[in-house]
Amino acid sequence: MLTVSLHKIQLHAPIGLHAQEHVLGNILEIDVDLFLPAAKPWPYADYGLIRAAAVTVFEKSGELLETFVAELHEELKRVFPFSEKVRVAVRKMNPPLPGVTGYAQICYEA
Repeated sequence: MLTVSLHKIQLHAPIGLHAQEHVLGNILEIDVDLFLPAAKPWPYADYGLIRAAAVTVFEKSGELLETFVAELHEELKRVFPFSEKVRVAVRKMNPPLPGVTGYAQICYEA
């Protein structure tokens, strides 16, 4: 299996359960791994298409990261139908919690 990865895609998005998150937005960090068949000629997965999918999905407002992770996963499976598996991880950097918290993360792989 061949893995094509694009990690630490950084976006600013109005996502969260709290009202101020929709006004101020959150910094998100996204990792994408495409697991492709290891057959020659090697399958081609354009990094630009991966980033474009993330930008499109995360440009709208919403509440749950889980919803956005599932949408991005679905979009990547549509764009790269030859992928055997897709892994998407999204981190909300500095979530609005008391104390110091580095990030909250949601990961989906199928």
